[in-house]
Amino acid sequence: MATLFKDQQGRFQIQFTRPDGRRPAIRLGSVTKRQAENVRWFVEDLLASHDTGSSPSAATVEWLASAPDRVRRLLEREGLAEARERQVIPTLADWLQAYRDGRADVKPGTQINYKQVVRNLLDYFGGDRRIDHITAGDADEFHVWLKTHENLAEGTIRRRCKRAKQFFTAARKKKILTENPFEGIRCGDIANAKRFYYVTRKEAQTVLDACPDAQWRLIFALCRFGGIRCPSEVVGLKWEDVDWERMRFTVYAAKTEHHQDGGIRRVPIFPELYPHLRDVFEAAEPGATYVVRRYRYPNQNLRTELGRIIRRAGLQAWPKLFQNLRSTRETELTEQYPLHVVCAWIGNSGSVAAKHYLQVTDAHFAKAAGQTPPVPASEVPSAVPADLARQWASLPDAVRTSILDLASKAVQTPQG
Repeated sequence: MATLFKDQQGRFQIQFTRPDGRRPAIRLGSVTKRQAENVRWFVEDLLASHDTGSSPSAATVEWLASAPDRVRRLLEREGLAEARERQVIPTLADWLQAYRDGRADVKPGTQINYKQVVRNLLDYFGGDRRIDHITAGDADEFHVWLKTHENLAEGTIRRRCKRAKQFFTAARKKKILTENPFEGIRCGDIANAKRFYYVTRKEAQTVLDACPDAQWRLIFALCRFGGIRCPSEVVGLKWEDVDWERMRFTVYAAKTEHHQDGGIRRVPIFPELYPHLRDVFEAAEPGATYVVRRYRYPNQNLRTELGRIIRRAGLQAWPKLFQNLRSTRETELTEQYPLHVVCAWIGNSGSVAAKHYLQVTDAHFAKAAGQTPPVPASEVPSAVPADLARQWASLPDAVRTSILDLASKAVQTPQG
């Protein structure tokens, strides 16, 4: 028979008598009286089954399978339960390596992200620490450490904690862990408004003028006016994907290939993009496959070179160089087209666009206040009456650009 009682700390214990007179006790810790009574009933059932040689009830067998290790070990030692097979708990370094080795399905960019988080975890916890010795409190302190020691932005911290949570979730699914210490950490993506930057057309033209060649002008134009991802979508673009007749090109997005559309979308050859694409096409060697021939790997670092070009143009590099080019273009396009159309061209969803891409500009405030949105002087034809200047300012950006392009070509064309 098993007896339930409280110890001096007010915690429940279950004590039972063995044939040799010993009275081992099972310490239950912080549980309710009802929970303690349930455990006492299971222990009595095991004692009765042992004494009579019968099988315990299904409920007892189910409880025994999930019983805490310290309880199970005591019952095994007393002959009331069979010894169960126990996994060797790996160290943090061993588990992280095993997880990464087992994820050959992820893309190189994701592996780079894994590597960053692994480095953070090993720096903070040490590689020799067993993963079951990392608690929820440790995870909280790791979250703080990323901010105070690594000086990371909140959005980056959340993404790295999300990866860490993923690593430990995998261990829980393999029943190496019973709980995930990162379960309560905030991991949702957030948009950092401080890192938004609207790249004006005047700034874009200044950068284009500073580009060393037609290839770099096209790279920049594909991002600023085509709104495609760099480097993956830029370096992946092939000439066979360009449909000159219908003035569009096809983008194969590795980032979204798991989506229903397979990551395939079609983007217009916008008037601002056309001359740069055409220049590179006319200079391409016969039989050339890729539009951008210089950079052939999606993980190449084009950001450093673009930073140099921007500084050479006399401008200060803005945050998130390539994403803010896409962000600017999506914000621009939503002024002229329905959001679902723009998202189809840019390659994201309405919710992602609203949270991470669409910006509020000075022009929006000016329009709301009934003022004429400011237009850079370089985009306004000189020597025109004020009323025509106002009409010019009210034209869509694409129309103004097309007119300027045509005017420039007309000036450069020799008169016969």
